[in-house]
Amino acid sequence: MKICPIASGSSGNCILIASDNHSVLVDAGISGKRIEAGLRGIEMQSSDIDAILITHEHSDHIKGIGILARRYGIPLYTTKGTADALLEMTTVGKIPDGLIHVIGAEEAFTIGDLTVKAFRTSHDAAEPVGYRVEHDGKSAAVSTDLGEFTDYTVEQLQNLDVLLLESNHDLRMLQAGRYPYYLKRRIMSEKGHLSNDDAGRLLCRLLHDDIKHVYLGHLSHENNYEALAFETVSQEVTMGDCPYKASDFNITIAHRDVVSEAVEF
Repeated sequence: MKICPIASGSSGNCILIASDNHSVLVDAGISGKRIEAGLRGIEMQSSDIDAILITHEHSDHIKGIGILARRYGIPLYTTKGTADALLEMTTVGKIPDGLIHVIGAEEAFTIGDLTVKAFRTSHDAAEPVGYRVEHDGKSAAVSTDLGEFTDYTVEQLQNLDVLLLESNHDLRMLQAGRYPYYLKRRIMSEKGHLSNDDAGRLLCRLLHDDIKHVYLGHLSHENNYEALAFETVSQEVTMGDCPYKASDFNITIAHRDVVSEAVEF
C-alpha cells in the first residue's frame, strides 16, 4: 500500500491511499488543478482515482470534488448527512447523478481491492467521519477534525500501519491569537479541532511495535507551526503514560502547501 498527503492543513486537505491496483482520495479540499499537479508529482493522474472519500462538508475538505466528479466521473462516498449538506451547497456545483454513494459509519465497503470503513468523529458538521482503508492485511487511517477523542476513537484506530492524525493548534497560540472569542471557543470545544497536546495523548494510546509511520496533519495556519506540533506531540509521547519514546517511530508533518513524502508499506 501507499499513502501520500497531497495537502493537509486548515486551508485544504487531500490524502491519497492506494494499493498497486486501486486508489482513493480522502477529501479533495484544494483546487482540482493542485490535486492534478500533486498526483503528477507522484506519477499518477486523476483518472487513476477510483473514488473520493469525503469526511465532511466544510470547504477545506470539498473544494475540488465538483470539478473532479464532473471531469472524470469519480464516485464520491460519504455519509447521508454529509451528502445532503453537499447537495444544498452552491459552491460545489452540480454533481452528476449516480456519483454520490451514501455509506454508514462502522459499515465496511469495498473499492476495488481496498476495504474501507468510516468511523464517527466529533466536529461541527452534518455527519462527519474519518476513514480506515485496508488491503492485504495492511491498514492506514485519516483522522482529522476531532474536537475530542474517546474510547471509540481509540478502538477505531487500533493496529494501524500508518496514521494521519490531526494536530491542529497550540493552545497557547490560539488563546493569545487574533481570532475572535467565539471562534476560539469553537476550535477548543468538543466539536472543534484536536490540539497538539491532545494529539500526543491520543497517539500514546495508538502506538504499537509494528506501526510504520505517523503523519501529523491539519495544522492551523494561524495557531500552529510544524516544529511546534512535532515537539509537543513528541514530548507527550515520550513523557506520557506510554511504553515508547517518540524517537522510536517515524513521525513527520503532513505539509500544507507541498506534497508530503509518500510512505509505502
